[in-house]
Amino acid sequence: MDRLAAEGVDCTHSFCPIPLCVPARASLMSGQYPTGHLGIANFDTEAPRPFNDDVPLFSHLLNEAGYNLGYVGKWHLHPTKDARDYGFHEYVGAGQYGKWRREQGLEPMPRENAWLGELDPHIEPDQSRLGWGASNTIDLLENFASSDSPFFLRWDPPEPHLPNVVPEPYHSLYPPSEIEPWPSFPDSLEGKPYIQRQQLRTWGLEGWSWEQWAPVVSRYLGDISLLDAQIGRILDALERLGLKENTLVIYTTDHGDMCGAHGMIDKHFIMYDDVVRVPMIALWPGQLPAGSSCDAFIASAVDLAATFCDVAGAPIPKTFQGQSLIPVLRGETDGGRDDIFSMYHGNQFGLFSQRMVRTRRWKYVWNATAEDELYDLENDPGELRNLATDSAQSEVLTDLRHRLIRWMEETNDLLLNRWTRPQIEEGRSI
Repeated sequence: MDRLAAEGVDCTHSFCPIPLCVPARASLMSGQYPTGHLGIANFDTEAPRPFNDDVPLFSHLLNEAGYNLGYVGKWHLHPTKDARDYGFHEYVGAGQYGKWRREQGLEPMPRENAWLGELDPHIEPDQSRLGWGASNTIDLLENFASSDSPFFLRWDPPEPHLPNVVPEPYHSLYPPSEIEPWPSFPDSLEGKPYIQRQQLRTWGLEGWSWEQWAPVVSRYLGDISLLDAQIGRILDALERLGLKENTLVIYTTDHGDMCGAHGMIDKHFIMYDDVVRVPMIALWPGQLPAGSSCDAFIASAVDLAATFCDVAGAPIPKTFQGQSLIPVLRGETDGGRDDIFSMYHGNQFGLFSQRMVRTRRWKYVWNATAEDELYDLENDPGELRNLATDSAQSEVLTDLRHRLIRWMEETNDLLLNRWTRPQIEEGRSI
């Protein structure tokens, strides 16, 4: 990843439209916020509706533009359709790893420690799911390199999503005793929405010490280093095949993970930067400035759909709600955004509506059925102190509420109605 950043553009303020797997992936395909494509939660919830795929998707547009499309890894977009139903020619799903492992005579991946992860003692790093995924990605690269047609290839590993089941030497790479607590770890959750404390109780994590969390974080960091090594293999293959100089490479993710931040796990019922602010690095030799940093607000999944079409010379549909990032990454424009937005609708433990607006300094989270949240990111980067009831910040709060309403209007958010509008405008939240 350091190599990618040194040769490409490191985007420091990239955000996901929703910190949840299926809806974020639908946003990437459709270029729409979840209030547009209407797939608002994962399939194992009270709102299992698949996203509306009866709109232009970037994969169909690239296919029509003559691209070969390949997909390796976690799909997690539609319960019955896979990548081949959306214009991809080649698809190697992450679920095939178990079969490959059996065929190699390897023991199954252990899951004795559930979501908290553990050592995988049966494999070498290149036999891990990450290593297997990278190998399949390289195989597709080699196939595409032999064709005269341009290609689009997506590798979507499940890692580093918890649980982190990690082989050596990565399992021992970060000794738990040497890992400092996250800055937000001592959060008492005082003055914050009740549902955050409920999440801790539901997961059985209430009262956990950092000594309990450190081994989980250790495996998480080890998995990221294993991922890093596999990215290196793919970049080496790209160069070996003579494709590097004419290929746009983008590294990003669908959402983050708490992994002990604020004492929490996973990503539900919260809008902390841990889950909504995501990495993004773009490498395109000769087209993007090497070793540069982009500070613009980027709506990662929503903007990437338009970016792919722009680079491929395909039309950008009116249904796309994002913008091509190429001018932003080149430094030709600042991106035109003074703020960034995200949303959430509930998952696993029930439905729960949230909307977020964030500026450089401030973050406001409207919880439709719980307390408002306001964080001063300049003075409180760990988002520990909720200032929503601080009268000294009333003007800031009013401004952010109006920004949020305008965005909800622009995105046709059905949650903005004659009951909720005055709740936001007049500060009628609890």
